[in-house]
Amino acid sequence: MAELKVCVSLESTTVDEMVDEAARANLSGADMVEIRFDRLWLDKPEPEIVEDENGRTREVMSLENTWAVNDLEHVEIDAALDRLVEGIQAEAMFTVRGQGQGGFFPGTEEQRIAILDSALARGIQWVDLEADIDESIREGLVAKARDAKISIVVSRHEAATPGAEDIATWVKDSAGHGDLVKFCSMISNPSDALQLVQASLDLKDGDVEFSIMGLGQGGDWTRLHAPVMGQSLVYATMRTEYALKDEGRINVRDVRDAWQLLEY
Repeated sequence: MAELKVCVSLESTTVDEMVDEAARANLSGADMVEIRFDRLWLDKPEPEIVEDENGRTREVMSLENTWAVNDLEHVEIDAALDRLVEGIQAEAMFTVRGQGQGGFFPGTEEQRIAILDSALARGIQWVDLEADIDESIREGLVAKARDAKISIVVSRHEAATPGAEDIATWVKDSAGHGDLVKFCSMISNPSDALQLVQASLDLKDGDVEFSIMGLGQGGDWTRLHAPVMGQSLVYATMRTEYALKDEGRINVRDVRDAWQLLEY
């Protein structure tokens, strides 16, 4: 199995902010970063100023799923790709997530594939190719990635968490489609979180490089205990607010501190 890496998923909504966030992630201990290209279409609102009963104020940001998504023309795609590839010095994974998989890209699937194609031509290190991409199109993208020696993540994102056996079976069946298999689902109760833990343990002694996680309370269990679950990649964030645990996310420094504390 490959050495466990930490990947910070970049959450900025402009190209310059994303380049800066990548540099900060690298300094904070990330092994690599994920360029969430689809986030460039998000229209990030100003935070709301909230006052508590003691008169103290704080900024509160609305949930991302309530933010507006701009039209396709909002982003100069080629210029953005060039700036990101040239400006980000860290090892990088390129992702442009469609709305059907929980992302924000506003265009058609054909337009999304064209962006992936352009990213591959620019020599990125990793590319995320969702499992539901049409097989004939996937074959073409995979061939280009292989020719360019670009590593492939095959990913699946679900609104509900299947059973551990189903998750583990899908991961093993998908191993031939990429260098690393990623599964992420929404967590609605502790049982869901335990399914992800059990699936990880079922895969621990195999030869598949995988990353399993959840979004919601308990979704961070597989991230926190990744070193003893055989995982190959943990996704983290640069955000630091306490509410991260409710989202199943974890800060890049915090996850490394936790591993040290737990003597993993």
